[in-house]
Amino acid sequence: MKQMYARWADGDMGSDDQWGDVTAEPRGLDYLEVSAGGVPAMWLSPHGADPDRVIVAWHGGGFVGGSLYTHRKMYGHLAKAAGVRVLLASYRHTPEFRYPAQVEDAVSAYRWAVGRTPKVVLAGDSCGGGLAVQVSLRAAGAAGLLLLSPWIDMDPAQSSPSYDDNAATDLFFTRPMVQGLIEMYLPDGVSGLSPQVNAFHADLSGLPPAYIQCGGDESGRGDSERLAKLTGARLDVFDGQLHTFQMAAGRAPVADEAIGRSAAWARERLGL
Repeated sequence: MKQMYARWADGDMGSDDQWGDVTAEPRGLDYLEVSAGGVPAMWLSPHGADPDRVIVAWHGGGFVGGSLYTHRKMYGHLAKAAGVRVLLASYRHTPEFRYPAQVEDAVSAYRWAVGRTPKVVLAGDSCGGGLAVQVSLRAAGAAGLLLLSPWIDMDPAQSSPSYDDNAATDLFFTRPMVQGLIEMYLPDGVSGLSPQVNAFHADLSGLPPAYIQCGGDESGRGDSERLAKLTGARLDVFDGQLHTFQMAAGRAPVADEAIGRSAAWARERLGL
């Protein structure tokens, strides 16, 4: 993972679909693409999965990249470990589509899912984790929030000290880089401090129980720590790891451990 982010920092992003190359192919599950309330999505269905419990997940990519195909394997590992289906949902990308398009798509996919299953946990990595929080603020009923290095703060200042503390270890997600993503995400006249945009400025008292994971060496660690402090969520910080290190599932023991912890927590929230 560190080599991958170092390559990106040097400007070698590769093609979007290559992001998933760091994840081993999980076995024993089926993939089925569907339209979830008009939103492109994919069922990740382990053989023998409980049919009445589902994890609805959103992929990361800074709102500008990522897809069902870059993240299907990582969430496939989560589905297998938890023994439940995952509905992995996409959303419109910036800069062609700006806020609130992404949140609207996420809410539509969630409402489609809860109309078909009685018990749901929401999950997401990076900006997908932020979308999971936004869905919880707009639509009740989820049993829990499973967040992997969630990106929550849309304040253009990005004043979290973790950007400075981890500047030597996280060469990709720099403050200017994240500020550029925010600029593409927010339309003119919409403040990054608005409670509708930035969950850190919203009433979080109604959120379901949450479990957060982040890397100790990532610049965005501050978002995870701040959300955990505000909500009382469980937070696991994995020393020496970078943003969404869980993408190395099936290839790195630390990623497998993180997926295992996530799955155990999700099963508990789903009553399994």
